[in-house]
Amino acid sequence: MKPTVERLPVIDCDVHNQFRSGRDLIPYLDEPWRSYASKFGVPNAGIPYSTPIGNKRKDADPPSGLPVGSDPDFMLEHYVKPFNVEYALLCSDSIIGTSSFADIDYVAAICRAYNDYLIAEWLPKSPRFKGYMCIPMQNPEQAVREIDRIGPHPDIVAVCISGGSPMPYGHRFYHPIYEACARHGLPLLLHPGSEGSGIYNAPTAVGYLSNYLQWHTCLPQTFMAHLVSFVCEGVFEKFPSFKVVLCEGGVTWLPPLLWRLDKNFKALRASTPWLKRLPSEYARDHVFFTTQPIEEPDNPKHLEAMFEMFDAENMLLFSSDYPHWDFDDPTKILSRLPQEKKRKICSENARKLFKLV
Repeated sequence: MKPTVERLPVIDCDVHNQFRSGRDLIPYLDEPWRSYASKFGVPNAGIPYSTPIGNKRKDADPPSGLPVGSDPDFMLEHYVKPFNVEYALLCSDSIIGTSSFADIDYVAAICRAYNDYLIAEWLPKSPRFKGYMCIPMQNPEQAVREIDRIGPHPDIVAVCISGGSPMPYGHRFYHPIYEACARHGLPLLLHPGSEGSGIYNAPTAVGYLSNYLQWHTCLPQTFMAHLVSFVCEGVFEKFPSFKVVLCEGGVTWLPPLLWRLDKNFKALRASTPWLKRLPSEYARDHVFFTTQPIEEPDNPKHLEAMFEMFDAENMLLFSSDYPHWDFDDPTKILSRLPQEKKRKICSENARKLFKLV
């Protein structure tokens, strides 16, 4: 994995830190959950499918023998420094699916433990590391309490939740969480994980698919439903400073979805009297998308045309998904874009959104 001569600064919005083992969180857990985890291990919901090729890059194994993504020193030397990554925003997929567990109090304890572990064991390793905190999304009262506890930390830049859920995220049940995010100036980042597991709904509108290939391809379905729900339930009208990032769910589906939503809204706006603007205008001002895995048509001009159909240069954030199998090299993707548009996507949009200097 060798960088090219391209040296644009990069803010990577999806870098996966992993546990060295499931016991990493035990020192940070409160009782009685520390005793439970010491005896039985910290539960990990995972996703209901497995890949035939694994989910990690073959060259990302630390020489220390630790699991891929679990050695911060190696991550800095292998990826962050060689690729001119100013900030690597850490999103742990060891924890992303926790909210699919039905035990609300245990989930809240795991989220508290992970946030304390992240602050103690990863963020001090380098000023280039920033973190996404986790919350027990199925319990807004405890989620708000955790946002108020951890949100003020200077190296925490967003609240991360799973794309999987028991209901669309625009639902009023979740609004206290968005009020807390807005109060602390923290965007809410949705990342795939555990769709179809635990208390979450099936991963597609028609139920469970048969394998990882189908699940991974259909991830945009979940994000489409959440985006329509956020807009139509009036979340952005109610919380004008609240921002959402849809991570790893693709981007080219956005223009036709918004065309359809705007058209329907013009005839059916009586069902959403709290909306004062077109749905596409709320999406443009409040929603961001990460690039990886960017769609790759055979003719690159088709992707350029899709970018012209929405405000891509201001709505996209770069992400590599390091160290996962479908990693995008920041020096190679978006190579056909003009330099200034690429600069905004690679760093400036994220710098502004996450208030990074």
